[in-house]
Amino acid sequence: MKFELTILGCGGAIPTLERKPTAQYLNIQDRHFLIDCGEGTQIQLRKYNCKFSKIDHIFISHLHGDHFLGLFGYLSTLSLLGRTNCIYIYAPKDLKILLLSHHEIIGKKLNFDIKFIELNFTKSELIFEDSILEITSFPVFHSVPCCGFIFKEKPSKRRIIKEKIKELGLSIEAIKKLKNRENFAIDGSYIKYEDVTTTGHRSRSYAYCADTSFNNKIIPFVENVDLLYHEATFLETQLDKAVKTRHSTAAQAATIALNAHVKQLLIGHFSARYKKADEFIKEAKKVFKNTVACYDGYFHEIKK
Repeated sequence: MKFELTILGCGGAIPTLERKPTAQYLNIQDRHFLIDCGEGTQIQLRKYNCKFSKIDHIFISHLHGDHFLGLFGYLSTLSLLGRTNCIYIYAPKDLKILLLSHHEIIGKKLNFDIKFIELNFTKSELIFEDSILEITSFPVFHSVPCCGFIFKEKPSKRRIIKEKIKELGLSIEAIKKLKNRENFAIDGSYIKYEDVTTTGHRSRSYAYCADTSFNNKIIPFVENVDLLYHEATFLETQLDKAVKTRHSTAAQAATIALNAHVKQLLIGHFSARYKKADEFIKEAKKVFKNTVACYDGYFHEIKK
């Protein structure tokens, strides 16, 4: 039961040879998601052996170029490769206009449909749900409308104790109800689900906090997640620039992680002015010890 994150790009607005613009690939139990799509994302997907063609859902946090300009090329490649399945894009509404204009100008249509889901920048919303997973958007505080995203597994069903099936002569109907935390009557006697089942897998969670200035209003949205990605464009020595550009420092990202009681913090979106991430780690760890500075190709698995 995979819950795996691959960082495709961890750089800020200006890409460097070492850091591509923002893009992340998430595989949750064979559901494949792309979070933001900066320049060169399709190359990074190939480079890091991601399931390039299996991505059905793309989340674009906001319309700054370093978070979506790779989308045109990626969608074009999927079409050239013969994709016919619909792809879902969760994004600001104006992205639909940009994509439609692009295809009209070049005179080519994609082989597949795109379904746009417009993001809400004023409140948290459930934007995707299936049998095992919920994905929620929440507003962050950047210079343009911008969203973060939370990917959270639903509580799993309880697991039946195999020996009890034969011992009590449990039917398929009984097993289903007991796994769903329902007691079941056999010959006038109630079987308590706690007596014949064990707890299921714990729910894992990942929060992506896109470009944002420091704001405590983010904390309730990301509270207690297993892994929080929070941008850290600047160090505290450049706090004035962070404030001016509506970005965060490493210390500010760590403060959000500390107050939200997350298990681990991942920082990225480093400004091109910084060649190494050492100082970011040093600054963040003074506030929140369990911090990792991401890099292109960074891989993280959230364990069961």
